[in-house]
Amino acid sequence: MPAPENRFKSALSNGEMQYGCWAGFAAPYPTEMLATAGFDWLVIDGEHAPNDLRTIMAQLQVLDGKHSAPVVRLPMAEAWAIKQVLDIGAQTLLIPMVESAEAARQIVRAMRYPPAGIRGSGAALARASRFADIPDYIGTANDQMCLLVQVETRAGIAALDEILSVEGVDGVFIGPSDLAADMGHTGDSNVPEVRQVIKHALGRIAASDKAAGILALDHDTALTYRDWGAQFLAVGIDVVLFAQAARGLMARWRGDD
Repeated sequence: MPAPENRFKSALSNGEMQYGCWAGFAAPYPTEMLATAGFDWLVIDGEHAPNDLRTIMAQLQVLDGKHSAPVVRLPMAEAWAIKQVLDIGAQTLLIPMVESAEAARQIVRAMRYPPAGIRGSGAALARASRFADIPDYIGTANDQMCLLVQVETRAGIAALDEILSVEGVDGVFIGPSDLAADMGHTGDSNVPEVRQVIKHALGRIAASDKAAGILALDHDTALTYRDWGAQFLAVGIDVVLFAQAARGLMARWRGDD
């Protein structure tokens, strides 16, 4: 029996449009709730949300068998952290602040068993192998690994063509907020200069054999990014959706006082 098919990886490879949402509550209950909306992918965020290995695993468990594919974002590209999240069942990783082809190659190697990489082979202990119930896991897992690298600095943009040449990178995600900050426009990705860089980058990625991704909370901006070539497009953040709904509800009642 081989490793489970990574349906998200297959969808990207087939050129299918994938709409996603950020899962930032760091708990399985709201993530399971998000899955009922039918998003194609959900980011279990370990960079800016208070997730740890156990909360990430719990969310992977509730998404098992759901339409929404889990994408785990780690705060860094350390090989030991990558090994741990792969062993608990992650197949798709989103890694921030990638600024060179060499950095991307090192992440690819961390996600693969030898001789293609350096991933430790203790799969018998791992949820990923169903605790050794998948006898061919080690021999087949490499093909199901999906790597999305975040390009969100001027250095990353400058190295974009080289990053796109790295075998094993499945998609490149443009981080508009961090890119704007690095360009001297903190928090404002709508500055014409930043928008032009984003447009050019998404177009270059879409013209390659990699998938282009980005996040946009504004509907019109999301449509624009899709027109510019985004294939895996995040259109919401759960904590923001909840906070906006709660504040809007209270504002209506305050207005009735």
